[in-house]
Amino acid sequence: QVQLVESGGGLVQAGGSLRLSCAASGRTFSSFTMGWFRQAPGKERDFVAAISWSGGSTYSDSVKGRFTISRDNAKNTVYLQMNSLRPEDTAVYLCAATYRRLSEVPTFYNYWGQGTQVTVSS
Repeated sequence: QVQLVESGGGLVQAGGSLRLSCAASGRTFSSFTMGWFRQAPGKERDFVAAISWSGGSTYSDSVKGRFTISRDNAKNTVYLQMNSLRPEDTAVYLCAATYRRLSEVPTFYNYWGQGTQVTVSS
């Protein structure tokens, strides 16, 4: 089992920044691909970014150039630095872990956190 706990969400004005963290415990963190997803009310869960155990990453087109995913395997933590935030970035942001290689598909992820709310005001 892997437990994932997100933190760092909040209310920010458009153009501002936030840094989300996801702390993992349980199985060997460094062997997992880690992903960030987001879900707005009444909408599907959307892929945001993912990072492999070796540091390779991929992003959705909507956040490319604004968000950066990183990980610290010594601290069992993955981060999402979000810059130039827009009102359409408002959602619950969820951290997830998978045994697979980099993936944008939510159903490929084995473990999920509870999420942290990000609200961007205009």
